[in-house]
Amino acid sequence: MKKKKVLAVSLAALMLGSTSAYAGYTQLVGPKADGTAVTPHGWEVTPAGTQVTLGDFPMGGAISPDHRYLIVSNDGQGEQSLQVVDLNTQKVIQTVPYKSPEALYLGVAFSPDGKAVYASAGGNNKIRTFQFENGTLTEQAPIMLTDAKKTNFYPAGISVSQDGKSLYVTNNLNHSVSKIDLTTKTVQKTTAVGRNPYTTLLSQDEKALYVTNWGESSISVLDPQTLTLKKTIPVGLHPNAIVENPSNGMIYVSNSDSDSVSIIDPNQQKEIKTISLSPYKNAPMGSQPNALTLSPDGKTLYVANGGNNDVAVVDLNKEEVAGLIPTAWYPSGIYIHENQLLVLNAKGLGAGSNREGQYIGNMMKGTMSFIDVPNKTQLKKYTKQVEKNNEIYQPTGYSASEKFPIPRFEGQESPIKHVIYVIKENRTYDQVFGDMEKGNGDPSLTIFGEDITPNIHKLADQFVLLDNFYANAEISAQGHNWSTAAQANDYVEKNWLANYSGRNRGYDYEGGNEAAYPKAGFLWTNALRSGVTFRNYGEFINYDKKTGKYVAAEASMGNNFDPDFPSYDLKISDLDRYAAWEEEFNEYVKNGNLPQLQIVRLPNDHTLGTKVGELTPQAMVAQNDYALGKLVEAVSNSPYWKDTAIFVTEDDAQNGWDSVDAHRTTSLVISPYTQTGKVDSTLYDTTSMLRTMEMILGMKPMTQFDASAVPMVNSFTHKPDFKAFELEEPRYPLDRKNGQNAPMAKESAELDFSGVDHADSDKLNKILWKATKGDKPYPGERKGHNKQ
Repeated sequence: MKKKKVLAVSLAALMLGSTSAYAGYTQLVGPKADGTAVTPHGWEVTPAGTQVTLGDFPMGGAISPDHRYLIVSNDGQGEQSLQVVDLNTQKVIQTVPYKSPEALYLGVAFSPDGKAVYASAGGNNKIRTFQFENGTLTEQAPIMLTDAKKTNFYPAGISVSQDGKSLYVTNNLNHSVSKIDLTTKTVQKTTAVGRNPYTTLLSQDEKALYVTNWGESSISVLDPQTLTLKKTIPVGLHPNAIVENPSNGMIYVSNSDSDSVSIIDPNQQKEIKTISLSPYKNAPMGSQPNALTLSPDGKTLYVANGGNNDVAVVDLNKEEVAGLIPTAWYPSGIYIHENQLLVLNAKGLGAGSNREGQYIGNMMKGTMSFIDVPNKTQLKKYTKQVEKNNEIYQPTGYSASEKFPIPRFEGQESPIKHVIYVIKENRTYDQVFGDMEKGNGDPSLTIFGEDITPNIHKLADQFVLLDNFYANAEISAQGHNWSTAAQANDYVEKNWLANYSGRNRGYDYEGGNEAAYPKAGFLWTNALRSGVTFRNYGEFINYDKKTGKYVAAEASMGNNFDPDFPSYDLKISDLDRYAAWEEEFNEYVKNGNLPQLQIVRLPNDHTLGTKVGELTPQAMVAQNDYALGKLVEAVSNSPYWKDTAIFVTEDDAQNGWDSVDAHRTTSLVISPYTQTGKVDSTLYDTTSMLRTMEMILGMKPMTQFDASAVPMVNSFTHKPDFKAFELEEPRYPLDRKNGQNAPMAKESAELDFSGVDHADSDKLNKILWKATKGDKPYPGERKGHNKQ
């Protein structure tokens, strides 16, 4: 195996010829031996306190009435579980596992006497019930949520009345709340509330039941006795967690896409104030608050910011953030026990290498932080650490040439006037570029090397090889949001897991549900705001069976898309997509009116596995490679080449293996201003690419992530090379199909390729390995041995 290059962990200045200097990280992403980590965004994770490893994506929990235990609901893509954590010994003492299609989802509650536990089961449409004694859960018969219409209620957050006789549950996909009689174990009544309700809060006096409507900007207030709707209170965008102050009855709600907490006066039943959670003045959105708890005296509110990897400490007397506490990646739950904060971290310390064949969707283990409540001195230290962790990269200094392609200052023009942004599907760096000698790759993991992808290899070699570029997403549901909106919001982060694991939840992440829309919208929304002309080809686009045309799935796109360009359908060739794009491009060349921004989706490197009669995986990837090569060739031989940059990335890296981190992916930046043949090992991510495009086109950042991203300055030069790209002809037959004896053809036949990532990705990964590597043992397995 080729010896891997060691990349220095430093903030060394990387010189751009003689024109400029830019400080860029060249460290690697993933967990470190010292219990810290680096996220794909390049942010450090340095969790305070002591850490306990949990299961897959902890999302909810409840402390027992005697304050001895915390029960955690792990709701990830892999094995879900309830775990009992002993708060005195700080150890997990029981795990109750659930394999798909058995499910859990967010809600956990104790009976007032602590002898019973209730847990929402999401797509199983039931409330799981347990006896609880001496720290041990024993499952009992569930309470079913069913009706004659076979409604998918999808129970989420729950509350239990003080007498232990009633349970209130939000039905996330039925947009309703139900009251359950715990004596008879039956549903008494169901009432409609707002979109995609998240959780419930029963007030201390039990006169009001509050429901947070995650899919909109409101709280529903109901009478707990009759379950009649009394009032709808407007709050910030996409509210989720809710708590009541024991000292004065005030209600606090976290607004996940407004980066704020709403204060609701229970007497007036209206929002009286909002507390900003923005990390700095005029910061765009991205903190993603999603869990709350209060100090026993009611003077301090603690907010888990999933996007910022911290806990905001809010002084409720001053109604402002007093400081920040560092957590692990994506804190998703927060509780208080004696003088300690208990924080659930959904993504823990991240992924690291998956060279042993692990699937990124479930390889990241959640953690729990036990953090002593900090005094003022300690909180100051913690706050400085968070600010250091979440560094904001500001391009500095002047370029010696006024024509440097990436502007440093607002209003400064770039010689690049047009950007073409190509989004592909699901490959890792090593899977494709591991065979490139000059990069930090592992050729033993390469299955779509130069013989299958001669064009992208030539492009990486001729322009710039990016060997330290990471997708922010784990999978495509997040990936197409990160690729177009510079974030995946809390709704996306918490709901793709059930969809991807066959737990009865649909795919509504690419224009299907406004709950998944971040506040600033998408790249095309940004272009519209900025007066940048744009055209979209296949991204957030649906097929209309009535007209036979393609239509926008998101309204702000307007008519700025090609109705003849196919969206995601793996049975349509990427060469057909290229032909549709080329037809319009030639018209733009003829008329001299090429839009400033084009977004082009080329998804077929996803493949159809080894399904009999379909193109082989190699043919589909080769076809995708050829389509991209033709696009670059067309642009480079046009009048627009001199002032165009083509950015290419994968929406995520889930269908493969990588020796550095499971998020590392193949990306390209192609322009006369990047035709240098060098390796750029700066740590870049999806949002680095978005930030670079925004800077070139004069657009403002959409979120905190593209605002803080490292721009791809080190990939560019001020001295353009206008040589055109010469297309490489395919070396693998583009029409080769899987025969009856194709490796794992039977398993491929059972997979659903009808929509984005409907197929079991872990199985698909094994199929792709077998189809390309034959009998060579799958990563992490020895020949003749099963993986442990």
